[in-house]
Amino acid sequence: MTEGTDTVVDQAPTPPHAPRRGLTRRTWTLVVSLAIVLALGLLGGFARVPYVALGPGPTYDTLGAVDGQQVVSVDGQETFPTGGRLTMTTVSLTDEVSLFGALGLWISGRYALAPREEFFRPGESEKEVSDRNVKAFQDSQTSAEVAALRYLDYPMKVVAAEITNDSAAADVLQPNDRLLEVNGKPIASADDVRPALETTKPGDRITLTFQRESARQTATVTLGRTEGRETGFLGVLPLDRADVPFEINISLKEVGGPSAGLLFALSIVDKLTPGELNGGQSVAGTGEINDKGEVGRIGGIGFKMVAARESGATVFLVPAGNCDEAKQHAPEGLRLVKVEKLDDAVQSLEALNKGGEAPGC
Repeated sequence: MTEGTDTVVDQAPTPPHAPRRGLTRRTWTLVVSLAIVLALGLLGGFARVPYVALGPGPTYDTLGAVDGQQVVSVDGQETFPTGGRLTMTTVSLTDEVSLFGALGLWISGRYALAPREEFFRPGESEKEVSDRNVKAFQDSQTSAEVAALRYLDYPMKVVAAEITNDSAAADVLQPNDRLLEVNGKPIASADDVRPALETTKPGDRITLTFQRESARQTATVTLGRTEGRETGFLGVLPLDRADVPFEINISLKEVGGPSAGLLFALSIVDKLTPGELNGGQSVAGTGEINDKGEVGRIGGIGFKMVAARESGATVFLVPAGNCDEAKQHAPEGLRLVKVEKLDDAVQSLEALNKGGEAPGC
């Protein structure tokens, strides 16, 4: 290079140790990892799974009061003091469970997951589910009342509970009319109605004798036709009801389903008879009941036994159909008593009250 001569270049030379511009591979790895963790967190926290969580639900003493109101009350008839507890048990159902929420409930060991379609019919709204459960709960109350009063030998009557539109009975009967005769045959039980129509065919004219309020009436109707039946179709759903001059009220809000029927029936029996049916002890149980006092199996027996034991119960009334399952999940200190009918439950409690034995699972 000649002294005094400048060399022109189009860019300055890069220093040998100049820092690189942009993110390093390590930084990119960290950023991507954080993004994945955040995405999984959002997915687990907000994404809903097609399952519901089942666990022990609230318990209610059917001999006591909830929010200041007696669960079972009798108006217009002498009642007797009761003691101890007759506790109905429930199952809690949690819907709209997130992925992480479902995992946490399952890990706790206190809850179980079940497919949502087992509890929610396709396309059914939450209101429709609630209405269905409320209807089942109301039906269980009616069945419990009839079963209890039948057990106590109160008289029964048969009423037209539901009437099919455009049927033979629709123009004559009204809901709650008392059925006295159908086709000339006396009706003493709801089971008498169908046999009274066995010899008929569609188009036959028969007489109906019924009572509305205090008036006895007779009308002639023409029987219709319905699919699957060769006999004439009357179009009435007959149900047995107690024929008593007093009222039984069962008040319990925000509870659905039919499985409290057995405990409601026992509470009615206890209040209408002298002495303490449970011997002053804490007895819990569950079971759907029909108006003849037959006790049917229910779901969630394991959760209900946990709730019963936590409420202080030492005896648990188990529907016979649930006995095998109950034996596998019974908490320590909870005595299982097998029940097939209301009569069984009453007799078992009376036996235990006297220090005797009762059929177990």
